[in-house]
Amino acid sequence: MPKSRIRKKADFTPPPAAKAATIKLTNRSWVAPVMLALFLIGLVWIVLFYVTEGELPIKSFGNWNIVAGFGFIAAGFGVSTQWK
Repeated sequence: MPKSRIRKKADFTPPPAAKAATIKLTNRSWVAPVMLALFLIGLVWIVLFYVTEGELPIKSFGNWNIVAGFGFIAAGFGVSTQWK
């Protein structure tokens, strides 16, 4: 029986590399200072309310001053989601 021809295989060439997608980074340098400021404002608001026995920051708010302080803290957490 005749021997078949041996074909030489082509060298492996990797597929062309896909173009890397450019990531557009925006300037978010404002996020950390605003986040920390909101945390501190909320903390100071609550501590001031307890230390002055309800006289400060806003007397007419009464116990709602605690909610206002936690609102600032929650806003700080909301801003923190923008941090990259």
